[in-house]
Amino acid sequence: MKENSSFFCVKNIKLVYLFAIPLILPFIAIYLLTLNVEDLNNQIITLKSLSILLIVLFAAVLLLYFKHGPRTVYLVDFSCYKPDPSDMMSKKELLDIITLTFDKESVDLQKKVLERCGYSDMTYIPEGIRMLPDKLLTFNNSRKEIEKVMFGAIDDLLWKTRVKADEIGIVIVNIGVHNPTPSLSSMIVNHYKLGVNVLTYNISGMGCSAGLISIDLANRLLQTQVSGYALVVSTESINAGYYLGKDRSKLITNCLFRMGAAAILLSNRFSDYRRSKYKLKHVVRTHKGADDRAFKSVYQEQDEDENIGISLSKSLTVVAGETLKCNITTLGPLVLPMSEQLLFFASFIVRKIFKMNNILKRPYIPDFKRAFEHFFIHAGGRAVLDEMEKNLELTEWHMEPSRMTLYRFGNTSSSSLWYELAYSEAKGRIKKGDRAWQIGFGSGFKCNSVVWHSLKTINPKDLEKNPWTDEIQDFPVHVPAVMPLSS
Repeated sequence: MKENSSFFCVKNIKLVYLFAIPLILPFIAIYLLTLNVEDLNNQIITLKSLSILLIVLFAAVLLLYFKHGPRTVYLVDFSCYKPDPSDMMSKKELLDIITLTFDKESVDLQKKVLERCGYSDMTYIPEGIRMLPDKLLTFNNSRKEIEKVMFGAIDDLLWKTRVKADEIGIVIVNIGVHNPTPSLSSMIVNHYKLGVNVLTYNISGMGCSAGLISIDLANRLLQTQVSGYALVVSTESINAGYYLGKDRSKLITNCLFRMGAAAILLSNRFSDYRRSKYKLKHVVRTHKGADDRAFKSVYQEQDEDENIGISLSKSLTVVAGETLKCNITTLGPLVLPMSEQLLFFASFIVRKIFKMNNILKRPYIPDFKRAFEHFFIHAGGRAVLDEMEKNLELTEWHMEPSRMTLYRFGNTSSSSLWYELAYSEAKGRIKKGDRAWQIGFGSGFKCNSVVWHSLKTINPKDLEKNPWTDEIQDFPVHVPAVMPLSS
């Protein structure tokens, strides 16, 4: 969020007093040494009055700064829902359901996707889909699924933070395709009996990047609140998004999405500094919706038989790469060291102004590894992660949280970024002072970035309700490009 002019004025006044007062003191001391005893007593009285005035002015500046300056937003803690073992389903079991539900051509396509998706046999499928084709999907299936994952994540978060539900002043829920009335945010208010003054927001239709949009909204709202907590919940309904038609472009999503949810507690209270895990540094949002190709790259519509599904275009990875470049062009100056910014600017001059593309075959990609210790990229699919690894020139170590999340939990939509952060915490990789970059992609087409600063070293032994804790020793694992389904 950009600082306004009034903040700059307050900040500059504060700096003047901080630096001017120490500089004035030596001159005052020299002046006092030149005075006789009688004059000295009179000057001391005057200086006492002046000192009191300076202290009052300095206190006023600090008061203005904390009143009108941007508030620091802390991530107190977060929780990722881990479904019950009864919800676990292997790819072969899912294929068996697909075989009974679709025609042979549709089955063959979905089998190829399942073999190449990079998922393990330990991901989670909601009950409604597990009951196909004997029972058709219903609205109640979706409601039951969302209540299970959403309340499960929030319960764990409240238990970890010891925050009472009635202390929460802001509730933001993001979900793509399941939008009941009353809204999901109202469901939370009712379930946890929140206060009548709670501010609620329900974000829908914004795809897998909506989780970071919710963080941005919470940040903006917390700037206006005197002191309070914001609860952000990111999830998706697999039941509501399941496609039962024959359109090949819409069948792919049936194989990609899995159960999951994340609940995040944010605070603008300075008293929460010591117990919080992270501090919010930057939010950068990029929207390419004006470009028709980007707008249609992830598109929900009806097929010729009036079945609703989400189409994924063949140009999706290209669109994601282009949107990422726009996003990092804005983010770069905020986080990169000056040397990287100068190299990028020089590359731009050579290519765009002097038209010397023959010298530089491709634009200079800044080394973001000099700006961040951790990269958390939305686990939307293997192809997207491969493209991100290539564009940002990341190592296997940097990509590990994203790839292992994709392998273990699948694409959990907007909540995937939090499973990735939980992975790094469980591995003991988060150290005090580390900088973490979350990158989310979603329909529209959008690319959003959120930068966190770690306030403490996370000890894996102290973690509670972490979805990886009881199995983290088994990771990382090698994930082959193709994993044939067992017969």
